[in-house]
Amino acid sequence: MNDISLVILSAGSSTRFAQSYKKQWLRVEYEPLWLNVAKKLQSYYKFKKIIITTSSLEFGYSQRFSSDFEFVVGGDTRQDSLDNALQLVDSKFTMVTDVARACISKEMIDNLISNIDSADCVVPYLGVNDTVEYNTDTIDRDSIKLIQTPQLSDTKLLKKAINSNIKYTDDSSAIKAIGGNIVYIEGESRARKLTKGEDLSSMDCLNPPSSDSFVGSGFDVHEFEDGKSMYLGGVLIDVDYGFKAHSDGDVLIHALIDSILGAIGGGDIGELFPDSDNTYKGIDSKILLSEVVKLTNSVGFEIINSDITIIAQKPKIGEYKKKIRDSIASLLKIEPFLVNIKATTTEKLGFIGRGEGVSVSAITNVKFYNWTDKNKQR
Repeated sequence: MNDISLVILSAGSSTRFAQSYKKQWLRVEYEPLWLNVAKKLQSYYKFKKIIITTSSLEFGYSQRFSSDFEFVVGGDTRQDSLDNALQLVDSKFTMVTDVARACISKEMIDNLISNIDSADCVVPYLGVNDTVEYNTDTIDRDSIKLIQTPQLSDTKLLKKAINSNIKYTDDSSAIKAIGGNIVYIEGESRARKLTKGEDLSSMDCLNPPSSDSFVGSGFDVHEFEDGKSMYLGGVLIDVDYGFKAHSDGDVLIHALIDSILGAIGGGDIGELFPDSDNTYKGIDSKILLSEVVKLTNSVGFEIINSDITIIAQKPKIGEYKKKIRDSIASLLKIEPFLVNIKATTTEKLGFIGRGEGVSVSAITNVKFYNWTDKNKQR
């Protein structure tokens, strides 16, 4: 029997994790956590389909990692994300898990599936060994259940249960609220949820991230347009002409963005910010770069350094190089000495030499965030 779909919830903002990257994007060797979890569960059982929820910003980037899975943009809450994922489910049963439970065993999956016909929802749980108090009252600890995921549910009933204005924190609560039958099975302590940075020390199923660094290159060119303001690297250049472009035309930032996207395998600037979209008409390119840096950090990378070459016959760049360096360093969230700005001419050759435009070449290095560093888990 393989009439079971798997939903992996991975669209959260990781607020409580309190790291510069999202927990679903911490790297296990080269793989992001969500991919590591998906492959592991895929090896345990032949699911009809595996659906992964992701944020809108990371949706296109996530799809680059595998064609084995289906992706859907999540919602503002866990329940909204699950509802979006269930629109793609056409199997009788649905197994739902949180990507933060990274150390789920095959035995746990087998146990869930072996109980598939015994209830509307099969739920793993842990008991409590310590004395439990609620306010000033001592509660019978044998009546306490710490609920875990994955949970295995009848799909039709699950869809009905979450179609509610009440927000539930798990599937069993929603199904129980509409009278569904719940069966509890023994969970696993090692399937604890990764919630805060300090929880990483207990994730013994995860290998450290690769220490490799990755390089990306970017190149852009814009011709001049009279009567516009010129910006290079976010710095206003004192001339009476600017760049012809859909945005503000900051050719340096555009080349830099492509170099960052190249380093993280994220496509190019046109895919993220198409010039056919009026949202970006005349936009300050610093905003675009900030979005790319946010994406880069959230998916588990740190920017190491960037080397940028401005190729222009005019205007003269020398007096602006330090301002540009400081501007770019601030936007990349790195120290100024890690940004190098060079300027050269084409010795009056070609369209640049004729003073018709400017081109910029950029190279950026990145590395995976080292989540094994104890100082970074605080």
